Amino acid sequence: MSDFYIVSTPIGNLADITFRALEILKNVDLILCEDERMTKRLLDYYNIKRPLLSYHQHSKLEKINYILELLKKGKNLALVSDAGTPGISDPGGKLVSKVHSLGFKVIPIPGPSAMTCAASISGFPMDKFMFLGFPPTKRKRKKFFDEVINSKYPVIFYESPYRIIKTLKELQLTIGNRQEDTRIVVARELTKKFETIYRGKIEEVIKNIEKNKIKGEFVVIVNKSG
Repeated sequence: MSDFYIVSTPIGNLADITFRALEILKNVDLILCEDERMTKRLLDYYNIKRPLLSYHQHSKLEKINYILELLKKGKNLALVSDAGTPGISDPGGKLVSKVHSLGFKVIPIPGPSAMTCAASISGFPMDKFMFLGFPPTKRKRKKFFDEVINSKYPVIFYESPYRIIKTLKELQLTIGNRQEDTRIVVARELTKKFETIYRGKIEEVIKNIEKNKIKGEFVVIVNKSG
């Protein structure tokens, strides 16, 4: 029976990968990845020579069926994302559901996640929290920010460098007169050379981010003290 591995890969620093993950990547028949160039960089770093096949949010049904046929033929496959843990804010969940439905074993190979990495350094009480992925780019943005502000628990979400300032300013408007009771952490380029952690009131954080060159992926954590 084939095995289907969900392999976590580094979110930045290529040294942040487990021995078990490396062993799996060395021995599977095929590695499914979002961007072959990104995954090849990791494999080259560890001198791993395995074939790659792209699988991403725009992959068609024919691609999914082809992957399932490989499993039926006895091939062991690994799924990786560009960074972090597959199935968290990426299209991996859809494929995993299909693999489960056919009775194949799905094996998690745990490791880095930007979400838990940011949570660990936030200083907020994180025994309970809500994760909301990426904000909608167009419709339902107000509903998204209302959900963030009305949560009883700290909220974590992701944002791109192209929308981070816009998103934080919309969040600031939603917070309104509750800004004194609200603190945020914004983590940029986690585990990379230019890792930066911004924390404080949202107005302060926006000003500090605007002072710097805005690049890299962002993790935002919002916490209300009152």
